[in-house]
Amino acid sequence: MTYTETSIHALRHRGDELADATVAALFERGEVGKFNTLMRYVSTAGAPLPDGLPEAAREYLAATSAPPDWVDWAEMEKARLFFIDNNVHISTALSFAAMPACYVVPRVARLLSATHSLRYPSKRMAETGQFTVYLMQPDAFEAGSRFIPAAQKVRLLHASIRHHLKREDRWDVAEWGTPICQEDMIGGQMFFSLVVLDSLHRLGIHMNPEGAEAYFYAWRVVGAILGVDQDAVPKNLTEARAFLDLYMVTHMGPSEEGAELTRQLIDLYEEVVPGTFFDPIVSALIRYLVGDTCADWLDVPRTPWDTVVRTAPHLLGVLEAIEDRSPLGAWALDRLGHLTTVFELSSLTRGRVMHYAIPEQLKKDYGVSTSPRRSRRWTPPAPTLG
Repeated sequence: MTYTETSIHALRHRGDELADATVAALFERGEVGKFNTLMRYVSTAGAPLPDGLPEAAREYLAATSAPPDWVDWAEMEKARLFFIDNNVHISTALSFAAMPACYVVPRVARLLSATHSLRYPSKRMAETGQFTVYLMQPDAFEAGSRFIPAAQKVRLLHASIRHHLKREDRWDVAEWGTPICQEDMIGGQMFFSLVVLDSLHRLGIHMNPEGAEAYFYAWRVVGAILGVDQDAVPKNLTEARAFLDLYMVTHMGPSEEGAELTRQLIDLYEEVVPGTFFDPIVSALIRYLVGDTCADWLDVPRTPWDTVVRTAPHLLGVLEAIEDRSPLGAWALDRLGHLTTVFELSSLTRGRVMHYAIPEQLKKDYGVSTSPRRSRRWTPPAPTLG
């Protein structure tokens, strides 16, 4: 697929017809409060829907209760194994590269600032982390899992943000397009897939091509479930590189909102890291993974750790060598990665499950196992813009 400024500009004025119509009906009939109350009891796939659930919501949940019929389950299993093998690195990349990448797009940073409290950035990080963990469970799409209900709620949450921002005239549609438009949804999908893979590559993590493609494929499936137009989305990593290059060159830049969101992210993780000695490593990791230009736009402070972090690929290479040569070492490192991810997620969620409720208004306090063989190494698709 060939992407041009004209083709991606057309995506800027499109939302998600199914979810938007559902949210509009719930607000029109005054049923949002009832929906949120009842949906707190629906957290696992296959659970019976409660009596009294609004009809518009019931129809939406029925239409979105199953993954697309084109899903390749063997590829999804490869993605799950890839996640197990790299979970701590993926969590690092999501936190210190994918999220700052969102903030370096001023339009996205402005939207996040309008719809999420800057005082509680852990909420968005917790939602993202929990969502990813749900996705990478072996039973993610089976009865009893939490992924499908979470995805259904996130899709309605996005639609409610579009509803509020446009209805309250808090968003310049002519200049910025539809809030959470198709272009930005695809951009977000690229941040959580390709930017994560790029970051793992920069950290020196050894990935085979099949594992990298499978991880990207899993986020394609997520995008479809979240209402991303499958005719417009990149189908492979080469197309993803073409889209992301054009998207970033077109939109990235400095903004007050981006800098403030980044400051909150840094503060959040400095609180999670015990003590204060290692606090500067948070800023250093962000600067290393997003590059000096983007880091400067986001006002990421320079620290003495900037040089130390550049040795990360060598250190991780030593750990990978241990993993390759020792089954016990591989098990221990996988277990350590799992525990690290669980600790990070529990710190962000304070032990709570995220419910992704539809906001009735944009309040100030909301705003709106066996590892694959390492015989070949994944390399990023080449840049498409000179």
